[in-house]
Amino acid sequence: MKKVLTILSAAAWLISVNAIDALSARDYISIVGSSTVYPFATVIAEQFGKTTKFKTPTIESTGSGGGLKLFCAGVGVEHPDITNASRAIKSSECKTCFENGVKEIIEVKVGYDGIVVANAKSAPVMKLTRKDLFLALAKDVPDPKGGENLIPNPYQTWKDVNSSLPDQKITVLGPPPTSGTRDAFVELAMEAGAKEFGFIKAMKKSDKKGYKDVCHTVREDGAYVEAGENDNLIVQKLEKDPNALGIFGFSFLDQNADKIRGSFVDGVEPTFDNIADGQYPVSRPLFFYVKKAHIGAIPGIQEYLNAFSTEKAWGPDGYLSEKGLIPMPETERMKYAKDIKTLTPMECK
Repeated sequence: MKKVLTILSAAAWLISVNAIDALSARDYISIVGSSTVYPFATVIAEQFGKTTKFKTPTIESTGSGGGLKLFCAGVGVEHPDITNASRAIKSSECKTCFENGVKEIIEVKVGYDGIVVANAKSAPVMKLTRKDLFLALAKDVPDPKGGENLIPNPYQTWKDVNSSLPDQKITVLGPPPTSGTRDAFVELAMEAGAKEFGFIKAMKKSDKKGYKDVCHTVREDGAYVEAGENDNLIVQKLEKDPNALGIFGFSFLDQNADKIRGSFVDGVEPTFDNIADGQYPVSRPLFFYVKKAHIGAIPGIQEYLNAFSTEKAWGPDGYLSEKGLIPMPETERMKYAKDIKTLTPMECK
């Protein structure tokens, strides 16, 4: 028995040593995740590579869900060090991380972003409500004849949805289910629009699952087109099809203002100031998550975190705001800068 325990202890020691050796074998930071956070992380990474002794981090745009799946798969050189996310990590993802040995995760909120519905500059400005967006894109909607019945979405044009909108076919290019932008859009836009109907709003208490299915399930008959995680591709497609609309983060609208324009939502234009002061209704926080176990083993992670959390980067006059990031209030910036300095892990709920 004693011999067996000795062998097991030796095996555990070898696994530990191999994990450490594997980490130390990689000399650059590996980042995955959100396409929305991608441009901000890329700017930091490029500055980091130019101004420090460390290599420029590699960044892959996988979507928030895809990034967290890769991030939570384990500790070691084959797993990313950081994942960007355009939504908060879910409790189920935290649990997966914990089960796979990723037990200390540092959460960093980096700022805010608006989700815009945009079209080509050659097309008319769209003035939509969240109710319009729900009726145009939900799989099942209230029967237009009245009552409290849900039917498969019958709307083919925007004018069908709202008589004040153009008589053009509903074609919306948007992110896939793995995207944090998709998660945030169905919650902030479609769910809010669904609540305009009293009987759907009442379902939240009586039938929580049914309520979520109604509010969050996007139609699959061709009106909504999944365009992948590449938001630049959506911009290109909008230029080619003036009748189409696209869904993506404000930063892409900001960077492509010569090609596309944002639609008004509930009477508010998606501008930097309107998102910053809370007027624009479809806005959300942006994050990245860091494996504490990799800090010190992979060179440069602490220094990368420090670079991201400087005032000249994420502050009100920082270079990230020039790229479309909406800065956090000072109290939030101080809170997350402190978490970075002390490497304080988040509490998974």
